Amino acid sequence: MAQKNGLFPKNAWYVALTSDELKDKPFARQICNINMVFHRKNDGTVVALEDFCPHRGAALSLGYLEDDGIVCGYHGLKVGCKGQVIDMPEQNPKKIPCIGYFPVVEKYGFIWIWPGKKDKADESLIPLLEWANNPEWAFAGGVFDIKCDYRFMIDNLMDLTHEKYVHGTSIGQEEIDESPVITEEEDGYIVTSRYMHNIIAPPFWAFCMKNNNLDPTQRVDRWQKSKFVPPAAVFIDVGVALEGKGGKDAPKEDKVRCTVIDFMTPQSETTMWYFWGMARNFNPTNEQLTQDILKGQGGIFEEDLEILEYQQQNLARFPDKSLISLDIDAGGRKARRILNQMIKTEEEGYIDNK
Repeated sequence: MAQKNGLFPKNAWYVALTSDELKDKPFARQICNINMVFHRKNDGTVVALEDFCPHRGAALSLGYLEDDGIVCGYHGLKVGCKGQVIDMPEQNPKKIPCIGYFPVVEKYGFIWIWPGKKDKADESLIPLLEWANNPEWAFAGGVFDIKCDYRFMIDNLMDLTHEKYVHGTSIGQEEIDESPVITEEEDGYIVTSRYMHNIIAPPFWAFCMKNNNLDPTQRVDRWQKSKFVPPAAVFIDVGVALEGKGGKDAPKEDKVRCTVIDFMTPQSETTMWYFWGMARNFNPTNEQLTQDILKGQGGIFEEDLEILEYQQQNLARFPDKSLISLDIDAGGRKARRILNQMIKTEEEGYIDNK
C-alpha cells in the first residue's frame, strides 16, 4: 500500500538549517512532518537523526553530546550517528532498537537534508549556487518560521505582481502592473520573467545604484526573472541597468544585479521554514552595504510573511471557497504540477526511512 507523503515530496534535498545555526549542542527542527535532531561530530561532520529516544520517547535534542553521540537527558541512553544505541547504564544496548537517521550534506553555508529513501540520495542533485564561495559576490540572509503552506511562498515568488501592493515603499512601482509576465521553460526549469523599460528606479534599487557609483536619478531598464528549482527553491535574477545599455546583459559598470535566494522547507502541511537572502555582484567587499541590504530585505520578506500567514488562516476560515487562477499565476501552476508529479511518483512505493 502506498504511503501518503502529504503536500511535499521526500526524495529531495531541503535546506534544514544554516551552517551557523548548528553549534556545540543538539539542534531540533521539524521537516516534512518529521521531528529531527542535528549535531556535529568531533570532526565537524553533521549528523541527522529522529528526535526520539527509543527508551521512553524523550526528545534527544534535550540531551547532550558525548564522543560523537547524543546522550538522552532523561535516562542516559546514548545514540550513535546511524541511529544505533551505543550505551545505556546497566543495560544491554544491543537489545534496544535503532532510530532513523537521514542523509545530510553541508554545502554553500547550508545543511541539506534528504528525508526520503536513503538509497536515492544523490549529492549532485543539490542545486548549484553560482555566488557561493565567489569573491565577486556578497551574500547575507536569514530564516523565518512561517505558518503557511510552503507552496504559497512558491506562488508568491513565481509571480512578483504583488510587489506593487505589498512592497510599495521599497521595490514596488506602477510599471510592474503595466508589464506582461512571460512564463516559459528554460534549461528544464520553469521561469517567469518581467521586463520594464525606461523607468525610474524604486527606492531599493536607487539605493543600490548609489552604492555602485551610478546616478540613482537616471532612467533605467529593470528585470525580474524567477526560476523554480524543485522541490522548493526559487532563485530570482533581479536588477536595474542604465536605460539603453542592454538591461540584464549590460556591462557590469552600468548596472546593479542581485540574486534573491529562496529555500522553502516544509515543516508540516501548514507551516514552513523560509531561508531567504540576497547575493549581489557589485561592491562585494562593502560590509556595511551587506548589512544594510540584509536589513532592507528582511523587512521586505516580513511583509510577505504577514500576507501569507493570513492567507493560510483565511483559507481555513472559508474551506468551501474556490480560488481562481489568472494568467499571472502560470508559473505557480506549473510549479505545482511538477510537485504533484514528484509526490505521485513517490507514492507508487512505500517510503521506509528506517
